[in-house]
Amino acid sequence: MSELLLLIVYCALLGSGVGFLAGLLGIGGGLVIVPILSIILLQFEVLPADQVVVAAIATSLASILFTSTSSAIAHHKNGNVPWELAPWIMTGVALGALISGFLAAMLPEQIVRWVFVISVALISVKMFYSSAKSEPDEERKMPNKGLLTVLTTITGGLSAMIGIGGGALLVPLLTFFSVNMKKAIGCASACGIVIAFFGSIGYISSGSAHFDLKDGFAGFVYLPALLGIVCTSWFTAPLGAKATNYLPVSTVKKIFSVLLVVMAANMILNQ
Repeated sequence: MSELLLLIVYCALLGSGVGFLAGLLGIGGGLVIVPILSIILLQFEVLPADQVVVAAIATSLASILFTSTSSAIAHHKNGNVPWELAPWIMTGVALGALISGFLAAMLPEQIVRWVFVISVALISVKMFYSSAKSEPDEERKMPNKGLLTVLTTITGGLSAMIGIGGGALLVPLLTFFSVNMKKAIGCASACGIVIAFFGSIGYISSGSAHFDLKDGFAGFVYLPALLGIVCTSWFTAPLGAKATNYLPVSTVKKIFSVLLVVMAANMILNQ
């Protein structure tokens, strides 16, 4: 088996797990894709070590475009996407993702790596301690649409910078304002499409001067890895979305949060 084909197989295995988690938790999958894909790209010596994380983030965002689409369709069919809120949230995350996609590509690799690790650590801690609650203790009104757009602009910007679909940040934000957990996950899946699309534009545009299509790159996006991830995640995302009705999501979140800490530590130890 050629090295390229083996790389695609590894990415397909990664995509199958990522897709399920994306549908189940509304996370888009980037929290898992970035550290594991970084290891895969290093293992196959696809590009220099100082460019691996940026390429992994860009490829993660591009794959989330497909994974979140599949997940959002499934959540929409289950009535879990609050479309009365989604347009305002999408406007914010689109603006933040577009700006961040250009900004992250210009930052030194070490800064991007540390931003990812610190963000993942904070998200995992929040996820672990809030996982026991499916609803907030007290009712909180949704802020006005202008403030909501500002908050989601920040959320979309950080999500695109670290290569995630936004669910890990959007779900806690929406549930804080008393949005039902399942609807928050459904909304995050839909918004993941927007974050991935506009974030990818930034990474592809800024990376076009560094990599060439003939080498398998569209900007910073590594196309063979993208193919491997998407060919399985598209099909497993609806399974995860369906599983939200049967699995104890709070328990899954606790397990997942511990996994995130391990992967974040691995990224620091192996830099």
